[in-house]
Amino acid sequence: MRPAFAVGLVFAGCCSNVIFLELLARKHPGCGNIVTFAQFLFIAVEGFLFEANLGRKPPAIPLRYYAIMVTMFFTVSVMNNYALNLNIAMPLHMIFRSGSLIANMILGIIILKKRYSVFKYTAIALVSAGIFICTFMSAKQVTSQSNLSEKDGFQAFAWWLLGIGALTFALLMSARMGIFQETLYKQFGKHSKEALFYNHALPLPGFIFLASDIYDHVVLFNKSELYHIPVIGVAMPIMWFYLLMNVVTQYVCIRGVFILTTECTSLTVTLVVTLRKFVSLIFSILYFQNPFTLWHCLGTLFVFIGTLMYTEVWKNLRTTKSQQQKDDKKD
Repeated sequence: MRPAFAVGLVFAGCCSNVIFLELLARKHPGCGNIVTFAQFLFIAVEGFLFEANLGRKPPAIPLRYYAIMVTMFFTVSVMNNYALNLNIAMPLHMIFRSGSLIANMILGIIILKKRYSVFKYTAIALVSAGIFICTFMSAKQVTSQSNLSEKDGFQAFAWWLLGIGALTFALLMSARMGIFQETLYKQFGKHSKEALFYNHALPLPGFIFLASDIYDHVVLFNKSELYHIPVIGVAMPIMWFYLLMNVVTQYVCIRGVFILTTECTSLTVTLVVTLRKFVSLIFSILYFQNPFTLWHCLGTLFVFIGTLMYTEVWKNLRTTKSQQQKDDKKD
């Protein structure tokens, strides 16, 4: 029952989170910093109350290691959100971030000296091809916008290139953080809730450098039209409502993934997260009418097939089914 509940939390929380993030980004594309700050603050306060026991519980992993991991985590979060301000459409944003397998494999080969099977290299090739197709078609859409002059079109393309650079950097940094986290868990044991708290609490002072941008968006959010929340009948600026719902759904999403990691295999977690991304992508395309050609469709298909191949989902599902049949015979 718990795994099913966790899957429900992941789909409800993560999919809703993407919706509210796109609503925020469409109105104010540069609001990534205030969104990231709100998410970090909420999770840090919750962790301080329930995980750190008001600061009385010492960390199992030394803080000096968390300081390194937090620097990477903070950079990844800010870069991913800021990319939305650089002519990066939400579908491309989601597809590009699905390329984490590529980054993990590349850094795994370089840093951990890992070797993979031909099947996994084929899967990564599919993911790479899919991301390249979607990126190339998105680049053509940026440069061919008819309502832009030649100069404005070049500037839009230059900002888009910068956005792709930001996403690429965040992808590689995220993979490096995953490898670092993996080595810490091997040395000190797995402390997912503790890591979640410190990853969000320690970077909070870093937002001082983004204070002016956050304040500017506080002013913009205050000026947005009022929204009457159903049932409770309270009115608040609609941008603050979107931000509140984004933060809450982000927390629900993270909690769902955490429960999954404790109740299910890593394969199941990867499969659920991949399917969730697919559902979010389809909804974003249909509801927000984001540009999506047949080439985008082909690229997306490559990404998700490659991801499922990499996790060897069919092989593992057969193994699980065979084991279940053996257990039934024993009973």
